Amino acid sequence: MLRVVRFWFPLQISLVAASLLLYLGYSLHYGRLGFPLDDSWIHQTFAQNLALHGQWAYNPGEVSAGSTSPLWTIFLSLGYLLPLDYRLWTYLLGAIFLSLTGWVARRLYLALFPGQEGPSYLVGLFLPLEWHLAWAAFSGMETILFIFLSLLLLERYLRGSTPLILGLLGGFLILTRPEGIVLLSLVALDRVRQQWKSPALWAKNLAWLLFGFALLFAPYLAFHLLVAGHPLPNTFYAKHAEYRAQFDPLLLRCLALPGETLKGAQFLLLPGFLWAVYSTIRARRWNLLLPFIWWAGFLSVYIFYLPLTYQHGRYLMPTIPILVILGLGGTMNLLSHRPWRVAKAVFAISTPLVLVLFWFLGARAYATDVLFIERELVDVAHWLREETPPQAIVATHDIGAIGYLSQRTLVDIAGLANPEVIPFIDDEERLLAYLEEKKVDYFVTFPSWYPLIVSSPNFRLIYRTDYPWSVAAGFENNAVYESLW
Repeated sequence: MLRVVRFWFPLQISLVAASLLLYLGYSLHYGRLGFPLDDSWIHQTFAQNLALHGQWAYNPGEVSAGSTSPLWTIFLSLGYLLPLDYRLWTYLLGAIFLSLTGWVARRLYLALFPGQEGPSYLVGLFLPLEWHLAWAAFSGMETILFIFLSLLLLERYLRGSTPLILGLLGGFLILTRPEGIVLLSLVALDRVRQQWKSPALWAKNLAWLLFGFALLFAPYLAFHLLVAGHPLPNTFYAKHAEYRAQFDPLLLRCLALPGETLKGAQFLLLPGFLWAVYSTIRARRWNLLLPFIWWAGFLSVYIFYLPLTYQHGRYLMPTIPILVILGLGGTMNLLSHRPWRVAKAVFAISTPLVLVLFWFLGARAYATDVLFIERELVDVAHWLREETPPQAIVATHDIGAIGYLSQRTLVDIAGLANPEVIPFIDDEERLLAYLEEKKVDYFVTFPSWYPLIVSSPNFRLIYRTDYPWSVAAGFENNAVYESLW
């Protein structure tokens, strides 16, 4: 077994490095290094202002509750204190947490399926090659950190860590993304369930868990209440307000969101996942049921509150490792109890082949996404910096790359940095009046997003990108409008 451990660890690190080189290499082949979505640049802006100016702000001098992930912002800010390019530091962070995700997933697998040492190593090798997770790791977003912390909290709970440690882990999880409260609540409820006949014991343990959680959550809560008047980051409210009119019927959401996470080799693990859930309920193995409830609960939060599948379902990616862990464990149990030699051979051959195939397809998708952001938003940011006066005020829906690279004061009509727009975020007439009130000099948007504003006599088109892929793919080019107040 010691030989297996020695072999597994360098192999796991090698696969993470291979993912890093493949995804960034594809991106360079397509033309540029960057990030595959604009929100990554928002994190960079907060991190840069924190490191260089000591301010928790998007626009320097304006304290903001617009950072969805304070813990990720702090990690990113360390890169601005090091002699490293901010992109390199961000990619390295992603690689580190992708590797840690594989490591803790193996430990969680063993906690759920004792004695299955061999398959546990397969989990640790599967996840660095799972294309959603590789995309997330090098996206510049907090997703991979959230995945690692959620798996670590589950693993520590199942292995009997103290309530104080669990509370601290829960606090870090919520500092990464607010929906971490769902997992911590499930852990607390399960602990109470186990110790229900000993009220003094579960009350003591619950108090320690809440104490550890409060050490981190209390400052987080106080900051948001003081700065924004609500307990969670602006994004939590802005995204729901922006997309609520576009929500599909509930049945379609229930099919579409889980379906997004099945695009890959994990689809082959679906029968095993269902078998694991069935056998868990039948045998009343509640330790196995907790990860499944977390998987279902997390998806339910998004099905009801923010049912979005864009950007490869990035909000839903934290459920994929649970699907893989339970799916592989269930598959091993299912195949071990049936004389299905052909099925075993097909599974052993098809799973790695499909995994690697989607790994390459994911790299191509990553490079395409990066180039779209570079050509449609980064190029606009550079144009604004070169062609507009330094004191110009720029309004836009996508504040990430433009805010980081243009060095102009921004007005955010998506509500992250300017939460006052959230109540009327989908009302163009009121948004137009708001832009006039703010005396914005330039408005940047994809024209079809705000047809009333861009057709207003108060604005004239002065610049438009020329990236042909956007038009060929059914999108449109980004545009800059000058105000004529």
